[in-house]
Amino acid sequence: MANPKNTICIWYDKDAEAAARFYAETFPDSAVEAVHRAPSDYPAGKEGDVLTVGFTVVGIPCIGLNGGTAFKHNEAFSFQIATDDQEETDRYWNAIVGDGGQESACGWCKDRWGVNWQITPRALTEAMAAGGAEAKRAFEAMMKMKKIDVAEIEAARSGHPLPSGSSD
Repeated sequence: MANPKNTICIWYDKDAEAAARFYAETFPDSAVEAVHRAPSDYPAGKEGDVLTVGFTVVGIPCIGLNGGTAFKHNEAFSFQIATDDQEETDRYWNAIVGDGGQESACGWCKDRWGVNWQITPRALTEAMAAGGAEAKRAFEAMMKMKKIDVAEIEAARSGHPLPSGSSD
């Protein structure tokens, strides 16, 4: 793989390779391209330890850096994955949360390495882009959710909200 002009660098304590392999197994158009080992000891590791991992997440080039515990992930950075339906939304959400991650609000979740993800159905994006009352209703429905429920978003957008808990 040619060295891209722009690459996202993501700091991990020590598990960049495991994270990259999980992303490659979970998302389409994702792969681990390179694993580079430290040529000598460094503050967070020893010679021969995995230092960086080149990978892609849904076509986006990334480098995972095993830099130690000096920095932690937060919601200021997230991957936003657009989904086409509830099945795809559930698949990605469940993969991330079910592998030691945690749920948050409004379609956000965190993987076991602390990287933040937004699993965002296109139905929500389209509702928000519609503006006006449709967007307001969809937004208000989303604000009550953790994982986004496509049926509830579509019902709210149409002005006919589903009874609470009916789409589970």
